[in-house]
Amino acid sequence: MFTTHIQTMRSRLPFGILLVAVSTAGVMTASAALSTPADRAQALEAIRKKHDLPALAVVVVKEGRICDRAAVGVRKWGEATPVTTNDVFHIGSCTKSMTATLTAMLIEDGKLRWDTTIADVFPELKGKMDKQYEAVTVQQLLTHRGGVPGQPPAAAWTRAWEQKGTPVQQRREFIEAVLSQPPEAAPGTKMIYSNQGYAIVGAMLEKLTGTPWETLIKERLFKPLHMDSAGFGPPGTPGAVDQPWGHTRNLLGTVPLQHDNPPAISPAGRVHCSLDDLAHYTIFHLQRGQTNGLLKAETLNRLHTPPAGGDYACGWVVVKRNWANGNALMHNGSNTMWYVVMWLAPERNFSVVAATNIAGSGAEQGCDEVAAAMIQQWLPK
Repeated sequence: MFTTHIQTMRSRLPFGILLVAVSTAGVMTASAALSTPADRAQALEAIRKKHDLPALAVVVVKEGRICDRAAVGVRKWGEATPVTTNDVFHIGSCTKSMTATLTAMLIEDGKLRWDTTIADVFPELKGKMDKQYEAVTVQQLLTHRGGVPGQPPAAAWTRAWEQKGTPVQQRREFIEAVLSQPPEAAPGTKMIYSNQGYAIVGAMLEKLTGTPWETLIKERLFKPLHMDSAGFGPPGTPGAVDQPWGHTRNLLGTVPLQHDNPPAISPAGRVHCSLDDLAHYTIFHLQRGQTNGLLKAETLNRLHTPPAGGDYACGWVVVKRNWANGNALMHNGSNTMWYVVMWLAPERNFSVVAATNIAGSGAEQGCDEVAAAMIQQWLPK
């Protein structure tokens, strides 16, 4: 039914960045005139209409603070309730860097190491898991190099949708089914973008701490960063329009939905939060070389460093961009009903987060255009 947006980040990269790099793009011409909040809201609305999106929102961070925000459109297609800058969006696979950050915190606590293996944490699964998985490390799982398949075993995925037992029990059953099958590639040889790999990491953290992943990430990450809006699954009250709904498109048109992936893969992509709270999360990741109270500078840097020859670090794609004065960090996320993208420029202490409550190519292009316009506006050459 609904699956997390699975695509390699590098195939997604050109959208916003070509708009930033090429001054002849229409959105760039318009962005030069975005001198007031009203101008930027008007430009946002034009992009929303162009791509036929229910809502479109953006938050910009510069020098450690939110310097701009805007939201246009409606919470639910066919309803008049407007989206607001305080509304909550589902962030999909942007959750992955949060799970990686949580893992790094527990590594600093001494609960595990970067080279802790699956067999170290689950010795009881020896003989049940494929032997190739026994030596797969936390670092490999976080960088999608553990050989874990991009698609889950069909029977395990069907079972996950039944959602029987606690989230911890669901994840454990799910990852055991994944690990019982051969890897998609020999561990360490290939980058395979995998929600299943992050589910394994989540289950490892639960085994080591005796605490559900949901509780761990709330206590260790959301609370210290004052991400009070953060939660799991579709935002809002079921049946109410107190928060945006997700949407899909079919032959009948645009369909509002309040659904999400099963808790078995929560560590890979089931968080929701306001864009302000997501922006504060990016501020935390922009503090490399500083004491931020949650992670050492060298640990934060490790989260942002891909393996040799790759561009995917621990929940972040790392690419060089002129506007970033060096490396930029990015990740996008979608559960096929929402779309969010984050762009961070650590060398310029800048980030932009764009979101919409629908998925698809129009959502991706719309968010890219908004991000590009804001980069042009707030990072003049």
